[in-house]
Amino acid sequence: MVTSSTVQQARQQIADRLREIRLDAGLTKRAVATAAGWHESKCSRIEHARTPPSDADIRAWCRICGVDDQAVDLIAASRAADSMWTQWRRLERPGLRRIQESVIPLWESTREFRIYSPFLVPGPVQTAAYIRALLKAVRDRRPNLVDDIEQAVEVRVATQHVTREGDHQFTIVLEENVLRHQIGGPGVLREQLEYLRSAMSLPSVTLGIIPFSADRSLLHPVEMFFMHDDAQVNVELVSGWLRVTQPSEVEMYAQAFARLAEMAVYGNAARALLNQAIDALG
Repeated sequence: MVTSSTVQQARQQIADRLREIRLDAGLTKRAVATAAGWHESKCSRIEHARTPPSDADIRAWCRICGVDDQAVDLIAASRAADSMWTQWRRLERPGLRRIQESVIPLWESTREFRIYSPFLVPGPVQTAAYIRALLKAVRDRRPNLVDDIEQAVEVRVATQHVTREGDHQFTIVLEENVLRHQIGGPGVLREQLEYLRSAMSLPSVTLGIIPFSADRSLLHPVEMFFMHDDAQVNVELVSGWLRVTQPSEVEMYAQAFARLAEMAVYGNAARALLNQAIDALG
């Protein structure tokens, strides 16, 4: 599957384009560096994608090579590459409430959600207590965070209106172990599983669960991801958050989701797995 190496590939494409522009202009790296007032090594670092160019760097490069008209597109591509990958620390710095608020426009504009999770119940069908337990864990890992957990919980719960209002459809596929992970303790997990069971009745929600007994020949468990229509995929990794918009890579996730969904059980079979998990809590 696609990982944060996608960002490096995007940056390398920009670096390759800058190199082509320089060669087309008949200039050496030293000539570009001298004209821009840089050390020659900076040109090498940019062309090998070791140093992402700033907007000013791109403008200077294009001006020196006589292609000022290409600067706007290259700057847009460079900014897009930078926005693909965001570290959790950077996202969380302004506070957890801000993170919850940042997804609202995307959630409200998405018509078809396809969500796969190998380890936790996803946001659109979480209970307040489950959300609180998750966010407290984040706060405990980042002791310098703003303590705005309750405000963040309120925002995330309010955002769930998209499961009940408007023309939105959710297909959620979970691994069975999601039903067993003790997030917040047995009481919180029981409430969450019962809520998940009731959410199956919503016209907008289709819930599939991949049982432990499933044949994984089609695809092994992968990273958690949210598909927003066919336009964007958000991927949650250990160190950060990846936004995928390149059509060929979005299609990779669509194909992966189709395989995972094929392994899942639905309706009464999914409800039976939920009931077993609830009974196991005592």
